[in-house]
Order: sequence, then structure tokens, then C-alpha cells
Amino acid sequence: MATRLAVTSVDIEPGICQRLELSVGEALIYSLRAPYKEGETPNEDRVAVVQIDDSNYILAVADGVGGSPGGAVASAIVVDKIVEYFGANSDSSQVTATIVAALEEAHQEIRATGSGCASTVALAHIDAGSLRTAHVGDSVVMLCGQRGKVKLETIAHSPVGYALEAGVLSEDEAFSHEDRHVVSNIVGGQDMSMTLGATVPIALRDTLLLATDGVTDNLRKEEIIELIRKGRLVDCGEALAAAGRARMMNEGGEGKPDDMTFVLFRRSVSA
Repeated sequence: MATRLAVTSVDIEPGICQRLELSVGEALIYSLRAPYKEGETPNEDRVAVVQIDDSNYILAVADGVGGSPGGAVASAIVVDKIVEYFGANSDSSQVTATIVAALEEAHQEIRATGSGCASTVALAHIDAGSLRTAHVGDSVVMLCGQRGKVKLETIAHSPVGYALEAGVLSEDEAFSHEDRHVVSNIVGGQDMSMTLGATVPIALRDTLLLATDGVTDNLRKEEIIELIRKGRLVDCGEALAAAGRARMMNEGGEGKPDDMTFVLFRRSVSA
């Protein structure tokens, strides 16, 4: 196999949708720091697309916890560990174990800084026609069909996320809740637990999204789905980015300025 693909935040131009040709489909990555940030204030989000072998890929986004020191450091550690571990291990039968090991080492390294920094992470393992997720925090993985059916969505590790899943809050109530930003489980926190999802199929017309809360705190789920469910992937990505930026600038009155990062993926080959 040729040199394996590994694209991270340092390889992409901020605010530009970058399309990647993969052996099993195409991916689009985008990242932009919050509109209120000036000078050297960093984007605390990180993103990665890493090839394991001819049919296996890791997609990941990480979000340095807002307000904590060194958020950008924490999210960079998470993504760097994912790239490091999968760069050294191309055994597709060991993917889950490698994910767990990478995130556990990232957790320990972040804790060792002693700065109080932390990060979320949302990760998807693509194996030709199937998907398995892992996440810590409130960054999201969502899979939807061409007609808008949500086939998979991770549950945010937050009081609001759990209340939404339990039916205590509606989608609208959760979207506007004053504690929506509170996260109860983070990489580098006092305790960390990761959620590993079941393996699910990805149909040829499905769209997979991984996103930090700069996307999900500014656009409702139905808005996101409508933007990404059909059409050319690059058009979907540009529309999603434009809608998020517009909402952050309070066009519509619901904006929450924040760093915004996402990955979109679609299969293009049969499993």
C-alpha cells in the first residue's frame, strides 16, 4: 500500500472546505476559529482523517474545553495521539483497542500538564461499508440518509444531552437551554469514560457528520440534516459552514460564537 493518508488541522487552510479522496469514498474537512477571537488567540478545535489500510479510516474532531487553560493544547494532544497510534498500527482487527489506548494516553498526558486543560473528542472508524463510533464529551457523530432519516447520533455527555435522550427536554428546549454548554465527561478531566458505539452499516447515499459544538450549538439538528443530506458533498460542506457562520453573527438571533469544525463523509464504493 502507498503511504497512508493522515490529514490534520495543521494541513488545512482555516475557513476553507477541503475535499479528500479516500479509497472508500470522499471526505470534507472544515475548521474556523470563533469570529470574536483576535491576534494569536488559537482555534481550540482540531480535526483528523487517518488511513489505517486500504478500506479502513479514522475520522475525528476534538474541541478544547472553552474557558479552561490550554484548550488548544488538550485538543492537539488528543488528535496527535490518534495519528501517532494509527500511524504505528495498520492492523484493522485491532482498531477498537487502538482507539482506547490512544485516548487513554491522551487523557494521561493532558492530566500530566497540570494546567487543568481538557478536550472532547468524537471519532468514527470507517470500514468500507460500516461505521463504529467512539466519543467523550459533546462533540457529535451523526449519520443520516438521503431523505433525512437519522440512522445514528451519539449522545452528548452533558446534563442537557442526557435529558434530551431521556425525553425530559424537547429538541427546541435543549437547543436553547442555559446549561447547554456544560459538559460532564472530558478527556483530561478528573474522570474520563469513553462511549463505544455498535457497528452500523453506511449506505451509499448516507452522509456522516462529525462536528464540534460550534456547529451543533448554532444550528438545529433538522437544519443540519437539510443542509447535508443530499447534493455534492462539497456543496453540503460549504452550505453548512456558511449557515454556521451566519448564525454565529446573530443572523436569526440565536448565535453562539465559537470555534467550528466538522468532517463530512460519503461512501462511493460498494462494501
